[in-house]
Order: sequence, then structure tokens, then C-alpha cells
Amino acid sequence: MEQLAFLWKLDEDLHQKIAKEMNLSETAFIRKLHPNDNFTQSSCFGLRWFTPQNEVPLCGHATLASAAVLFHKIKNVHSTLTFVTMSGELKARKEEDGIVLDLPLYPAHPQKLHEVEDLIKTAIGDTLVQDVRYSPDTKKLLVRLSDTYNRSFLESLTVNTENLLQVETTGKVKGLILTLKGEPGGQTQAFDFYSRYFAPWYGVAEDPVTGSAHTVLSSYWSEQLGKKDLHAFQCSNRGGELTISLRSDGRVDIKGGAALVLEGTLTA
Repeated sequence: MEQLAFLWKLDEDLHQKIAKEMNLSETAFIRKLHPNDNFTQSSCFGLRWFTPQNEVPLCGHATLASAAVLFHKIKNVHSTLTFVTMSGELKARKEEDGIVLDLPLYPAHPQKLHEVEDLIKTAIGDTLVQDVRYSPDTKKLLVRLSDTYNRSFLESLTVNTENLLQVETTGKVKGLILTLKGEPGGQTQAFDFYSRYFAPWYGVAEDPVTGSAHTVLSSYWSEQLGKKDLHAFQCSNRGGELTISLRSDGRVDIKGGAALVLEGTLTA
């Protein structure tokens, strides 16, 4: 379990207190925008995301979890929902085989290695690096590992996140993406690229599956591979598949699945 959705109006300080108590990568808070709204009939809601330490501007999989609760638990009557967030309006569309999120697409620009070399070496030591990009919109550093590595290498790579807070103190980098070119399908399913994501600056050592990281990864790998439709896998211990389609309007559709595994009521 990664995210929870709370369908209440809360005092401002309670958002962070609850997220800290839940101690998940992100906790999502859905709220009504107007007094007469209700969670079954309305199609537009407010949405915020909190790690145990901070509010974050975008979280794809907490948005997916929020839409899943509204669609499948609350039985919202609409097939498309709109969430008003710090990253603008995000849409979630219900389909037979999952939920499609309409997210912004963020470019990653070439980054001079010497400016981030200490950060990279602290995280992954002498692991060979093929490319380094930076996304100023999301403050994420994208590090592409050498094509000589494979998925099993990325999955087993020990990443030192404990010391990153001491190495990067400028505020420029708030998330580290490690990514690797995919492999042709054989006995296993083919993916266009693999990734892992780390955000100790937000109190998240490693995130299981990260929609916001894929708003950057989608832009990068589409350019590298010359493809608009991509199939990705995030190689955390839990892991997760993402189906990606870049749109002509400069946004990206990311499809995933969600399962409701626990529900309850918090009491004061």
C-alpha cells in the first residue's frame, strides 16, 4: 500500500500530521470544491499530496489511488474526473483495463556532469553513467545508466540515499531518477525503459512507483527512442508497469491499475 485518499475537509495543519502518521510515500487528500458537491455525483474535486515531511506539487500514483477510490468505492457516476491541484487541472479517465491519468509533460535538459558529480557518486558510486538531464519544472535529476547494464543490475543496485541531503543542499534537486534503456522481449515482457526513483529531500528514500517521475521520463525516452507510445517498468521492490502515450497537445497519458487493500475511519 502506497497512498490513501481522505474525503474530508480538514484543518490545514492536520494534512501534514496525518501524512506523517500514515508514513507512506504520499498521502492524498480529496476535498469538495463547493458546498453542494458530493463525491458520487460531482466530477471535479480538489486534490493535495503530502509525504511524511512535506506537501508535494505532483504525485501521479496518489492521483491514481484517489480516482480509484472515487470510481470503485464511492461509485462516482462519471467516467472522467478532474482534480484541481498545485500542478493545474489533472484528469483521470476510467477504462476497462485501468485508469488513465492526463498529466503535464516536462522536458529534461542536458546537465553538466561536474555540477552534480558529487551527488551521483554519493548515490551510485562508480556505476557507469551514459547521460545526465535536469528538469527545472520538477527539480528532478535524471541519470541514465550505461546501456551495458540490464534490468537485473538496476534492480539490485544499492543506492545510498542517506547522505544525499548533506551533498545536495542548494534546493536545486528534489528527486533522483535512475533510468535504463529497455531490452527486447524474449521470455520476459518487453519494456522501453526501466527506472527507480529516490526523494530523500521529501522524506522518501525510494518511491515504489512514481507518476511524477514519468512526466519527465516520458519526455526523455520519447525523444531518445523516437516513439510516442511507451511501456515502462519501475524497478522498486514492489515494482509497477506504466503504459504511456504522449499527446499532440504537449501532455501525457499514463495508464495504471489500483487495488483497494485497506479502509477505515480515523477518529480524533
